[in-house]
Amino acid sequence: MIDVQRGFDDSVYWGPRDNPACEENIATLIAHWRDRSWPLVFVRHDSTNPSSTLAVGTPGNDFKDVITGDPDLLVSKSVNSSFHGTPDLHVWLQAEEVEQVVICGITTNHCCETTARLAGNLGYDTYFAIDATHTFDRPALDGSVISAATVSAMTAANLNNEFATVLTTRTLVNRS
Repeated sequence: MIDVQRGFDDSVYWGPRDNPACEENIATLIAHWRDRSWPLVFVRHDSTNPSSTLAVGTPGNDFKDVITGDPDLLVSKSVNSSFHGTPDLHVWLQAEEVEQVVICGITTNHCCETTARLAGNLGYDTYFAIDATHTFDRPALDGSVISAATVSAMTAANLNNEFATVLTTRTLVNRS
């Protein structure tokens, strides 16, 4: 569960988002994992930029209400990859003999995609729950706007069958 934080609710700062069902799908995954007693990792972006909506000590740094209960591991990071935080996610996964990871959270094309790429490169069997992520419109180099839905579709295309298996929450839950 990557960066599911209140600071991403600031639409003035971030702009339009896609996938209004993201948080509902994250809740489904959390419940499914807990029903099976599988390990849950929560990752929090602790921005070092004091003007960030995710800055440490601000309400935006807190997890959204959908993130419930205690995780098996809480990783704090200030960069995109969950593998570059504290404590060390890769060391923990290795110690727990975890070979598969499922990635969801915010934002699709930043911290989630970066984490999926690294997980795949590290040899984990990586699944990316695309509908349990969301992102925001992005400015293109020519000044036009790339819609959040297009950004998300591009992330799915970039990851699938190379770094991860991209699937929906329903497909993931039905498989396990």
